[in-house]
Amino acid sequence: MAADRAAVVGLALFAALVAIAVVGPLLTADPLARDLDHGLTARGAPLGPSAGALLGTDPLGRDVWARLVAGAGTSLSIAAGATTLALVLGLAVGVVAGYRGGWVDGVLMRTVDLTLAFPALLLAILVAAVLRETSLATSRAPVVLVLALVSWGLIARMIRAKAMSVARSPHVLAARALGASPRRIVMRHVLPQLVGVITIAAVATFAQVLLNESALSFLGLGPPPPAPTWGRMLYEGRAYYRSAPHLVIAPGLAIVVAVAAVHLIAQGLRSSVEEPR
Repeated sequence: MAADRAAVVGLALFAALVAIAVVGPLLTADPLARDLDHGLTARGAPLGPSAGALLGTDPLGRDVWARLVAGAGTSLSIAAGATTLALVLGLAVGVVAGYRGGWVDGVLMRTVDLTLAFPALLLAILVAAVLRETSLATSRAPVVLVLALVSWGLIARMIRAKAMSVARSPHVLAARALGASPRRIVMRHVLPQLVGVITIAAVATFAQVLLNESALSFLGLGPPPPAPTWGRMLYEGRAYYRSAPHLVIAPGLAIVVAVAAVHLIAQGLRSSVEEPR
């Protein structure tokens, strides 16, 4: 099937990105090392791609490839952390709302609606700007927290719909009639039926988190310097898009490839869950 082939391509691309993020730093130059003597032209401009610098250098003489590799680790780790946190919160809210129903469902879903009423990126910018003033501003924690807070709502809504359907299924009703506790029913009968939707929600959220993290970094609200991120590399290279286009092409292409790879995986997962075998 086309969806299966697309998923394989996406998985291969994503695996390559993860391998680069994990192994790349061991094989590349220091992404923070400046070389103003040899890393710039005689006029002080960034060098283009060459044998010595695969993707050229930036305005401070730093190796763009090394920074791109380091940025992969930063961006992917932040996206993974935020997605995990959002998944835990969304799963808890979605399962409780879907299984319990009634006023509990109403209260939780109105909370989700309130979260989703704000554009995710604008809400992320607002919360990130507030957290930027805290003592956590020197770590990645605020970025992970912000991205999770703007992402959990959609996960909760997806899981709630499936949990509500499963809670009304015959085997769950039979377990209730036999006196099984709600905790046992959820753990033994509900959660196993949610694996597919949980996986799809996690993958789709990961792609969106990657985009939002890049946007926050571009606006200066991402991980604090000197940690390289793809979004900050775009920001730093924006003034050189004509004279040194590699400064924006490299991180921009990395973001596109990463997000496209995850979307291809999500597309394949949706097809495998929705289409009968």
